[in-house]
Amino acid sequence: MAQLTVRNVDDAIAAALKERAAKAGRSAEAEHRKILEEALGPARNADFFSEARSRRMKLVSGAPTTTELLRADRDRDEIR
Repeated sequence: MAQLTVRNVDDAIAAALKERAAKAGRSAEAEHRKILEEALGPARNADFFSEARSRRMKLVSGAPTTTELLRADRDRDEIR
């Protein structure tokens, strides 16, 4: 596994990390790992695509597409 060193972190950020870790019952290093995993881990991408798929399914069938809406706007502007 890789090791990361983060330099020049604002004191307030470091204190907030330690406070958050203490509230969760973890070390600051474990909390840092958790934050990175939540922000960048593979589950994040899976959740994103799952959410996008479910939202797409909720779209009303027969509703105009974004392309059709843009064309209608463009055509309306050309008439003026």
